[in-house]
Amino acid sequence: MGIFGKSMRIPTSEASLPGRSERMPVAQAHFVSGEPLDEKFEGFEKILVAMGCFWGAERKYWGAEGVVSTSVGYVAGHTPNPTYPEVCSGRTGHTEAVRVIFDPSKTSYEAMLRIFWENHDPTQGMRQGNDAGTQYRSGIYVFNADQRAEAETSQAAFQSRLTEAGFRRTTTVPPEPLELYFAAGDHQQYLAHYPAGHCRLRRPGLRRPVPAAVLSWPSSLRLTSPPGHPEQ
Repeated sequence: MGIFGKSMRIPTSEASLPGRSERMPVAQAHFVSGEPLDEKFEGFEKILVAMGCFWGAERKYWGAEGVVSTSVGYVAGHTPNPTYPEVCSGRTGHTEAVRVIFDPSKTSYEAMLRIFWENHDPTQGMRQGNDAGTQYRSGIYVFNADQRAEAETSQAAFQSRLTEAGFRRTTTVPPEPLELYFAAGDHQQYLAHYPAGHCRLRRPGLRRPVPAAVLSWPSSLRLTSPPGHPEQ
C-alpha cells in the first residue's frame, strides 16, 4: 500500500483536491459482527485512531472484548469525502483511521488506548514500516474533554517507556476532535473479506507503564524491535 516518490508533507487546503459533497455509501451491517456501521450507537462510547494501514488497525479492534462495531475512513485532511486513491495520492491531507464503538460496561477507553499503543510504532512519522505517505501517520482524535485528558496522559506515559528503551519520540498527533469520512464499502472489514490481504502494522514491542487505575498491567519492558528508528 506504500506509494513511493510522493510528498511526505501534508498539503495546504488550497493545494488539496476539491472532493465532493456526497457521503461515501457504506454497508448497513458489519461483515464480522453483524452490527450496524453508521448509527447513533446510544449507550455506547467510541474511539477514533490512526495507526497506519486501516485494514490491519480495524482487525486489531473488531475482536477485542467489549467492541460492538468498527469502521474505517479518513481524518485530519482538507478534502471532503475523499476516495481511497485520492487519499493515497497525498493530495487530501488525510490519514487512514478506524472508529471503534465499544460497550463501557464491558471495556474502557483505557483498554482501547492500550490496543492503539501496543499495535503500531508511533515513532515513524509519515509511515508504518514500508508503507510511506501522509495517510500512514499516527493520531488520536477525541470526542470530549475527558477523552482528551486520558489520551494525553496515555501518550505521556507511553513516551516515558519509549524513551527508557531508547526509542525516539512519538510522532502521534496530539488528541483533537475531527470528522471521519467513511471509506468505501470494499475497505470496511477488508481483512475479514480477504484474510490474506496485505497490511503492515509495526509494533515497538513495548507495553506502557501501569496507570494507577489499571494495576493488572505488566510493569516490565518488552522490547522486541530495535531502537533508533529513523526520523521522518
